[in-house]
Amino acid sequence: MAEDETATTPGARGVDRSAGWELLVWTGTRALLLACVLGLVAFPGLDVTTDVSVIYREWAHTLGSGVFPPEDVTWQYPPAAALPILAPGLLGFLDYATGFFVLACAADAAVLLMLLRASRGGGRRAGVWVWVLGVPLLGPTAYARYDLMVTAVAVAALLAAVRRPAVAGALAGFGAMLKVWPVLVLLGTPRGGRTRTAWGTAVAVAVALAAGFAVAMPGAFAFLTAQGERGTEVESLGALVFHVARFFGWEGRVELNYGSMEFLGPYVPLVSTAALVLSAAACGWLLLWRLRAVAWTPATHADAAFTAVLLFTTTSRVLSPQYMIWLLGAAAVCAGFRTGRMLLPAWLVVAATAVTVLEFPLGFAYVVESDPAGVVLLAVRNGLLVAASVLAARRLWRSTVTEPRRAARTEADGPGAAEHAAEAPAADRRAQVPSPTEP
Repeated sequence: MAEDETATTPGARGVDRSAGWELLVWTGTRALLLACVLGLVAFPGLDVTTDVSVIYREWAHTLGSGVFPPEDVTWQYPPAAALPILAPGLLGFLDYATGFFVLACAADAAVLLMLLRASRGGGRRAGVWVWVLGVPLLGPTAYARYDLMVTAVAVAALLAAVRRPAVAGALAGFGAMLKVWPVLVLLGTPRGGRTRTAWGTAVAVAVALAAGFAVAMPGAFAFLTAQGERGTEVESLGALVFHVARFFGWEGRVELNYGSMEFLGPYVPLVSTAALVLSAAACGWLLLWRLRAVAWTPATHADAAFTAVLLFTTTSRVLSPQYMIWLLGAAAVCAGFRTGRMLLPAWLVVAATAVTVLEFPLGFAYVVESDPAGVVLLAVRNGLLVAASVLAARRLWRSTVTEPRRAARTEADGPGAAEHAAEAPAADRRAQVPSPTEP
C-alpha cells in the first residue's frame, strides 16, 4: 500500500517526468552512436569498427569451432570473453558486426535501466546523467568494443551488493571471467558475513566457469602468457615519458605490438616495470584501507570499487580508450548514492572521457607521432585521471578512516568534546556509521 501511495505523490511523478529527459537524451545520443558504427554517419578519425568486423568476427569463427584462438597474441582475455564474442551469432538475421553493435546498445540500455531503478529508491539522479552523458562522449569506440557488456555485469554487481551479497558475488565472479577487473566491485563489501558470502560465491562461480571452459575448449588459459613481451602503450601515463623524450632524441619507436600501439626501445622495460610497481602500490594502499576502515555507509562499497578501478586503470601500462567505459560505469553507481563522496571524481572521469575522444580516434595520428597537440591532449586526459584517482582515494580514506576515528576519540573525551563534535558539518556526521559491519 505504501508503495502505491509513493508512486502517486507529486515527488514520484516528478521523478518520472525527469526520467523522460534522461530517456530522451539517451535515445538521441545512442541513435547517433549506432548511426556512426553502422556507417550511416561518418565519424572523423580512424575507423574503430574494424576490431568488430575483422578481429572479433575472426575470433568468433575460431571459437565457434570449439577452440580458443591458437597462438594469437591479441587474444588476451579470460575464457568467458568468448560469450560476448560469440553472442552476435544468435542474431542470425543480422550480419556479425551489426549484431554486435545491437548487443552493445542493449547492454548500454540495461545499465541505464538499472541506474534509473536505483535512483527511484531515493538515490541521486546524477548517477544516471553520468552514464547518459559520459558514454556518447567516447564516440563510436563505446559500441565497437565488448567492454560495455562487461561493465553492465559490473554495474549489476555493484547495485546488488547492498542487499544481495550472493548475487553480487556471482556477478563479480562471472565478470572476472569476462575481463578480470569486475572482481574489484567486491573490495568494499562490509566486513562480516556479507563479505564471506560475496567472495565465496565469486570464487565458486569463477572456478566453475574456469573449469568448464578448460575442459570444453582447448587453450582457455593461453592468454596468461600473451603479455610477457608487452611494451608501454602510447596512451598510458608512463607513455608521457617517451612522448617528451622524443623531443630530446630518444631512439625508440612506436609499433603495433600485442594488439595496440606501444613504445619499444631503450628504457621501455624500466617504465613498464615502474607502472607495475605503481599498480602494486595501489593494491597495497587498498589493502591498508581495508584494514583501517572502521565505518561503512550504503555507498562505501561503490566508492571503494570506483577508487580501485581508477587506481588500477590510471597506473596501468596499457590505457586503451575503452577502459573509460569501466570508469563511467563505476562512477555512475557512485554518483547515484546520496551518502557517497565521489561526485566530483565521477565528473572528472566524464571530462576525461570527452578528452579521450579527441586523442582517439580524432587525433590518434598526432599521439602516435608525439606531435605537441597529441601530447597535450594525452597529458590533459591522463592528468584528469590522476586528479580523479587522488581525490577519490583521499575521500574514501577520510570518510571511512579519518573522520569516524576522530569522532570516536571526540566522544571518548567527554561532554565538552561532544559539544565540539556537534559543530561538525551535518554531511560528515550523517556519513558516519558506528558499526563496521553495517552497510
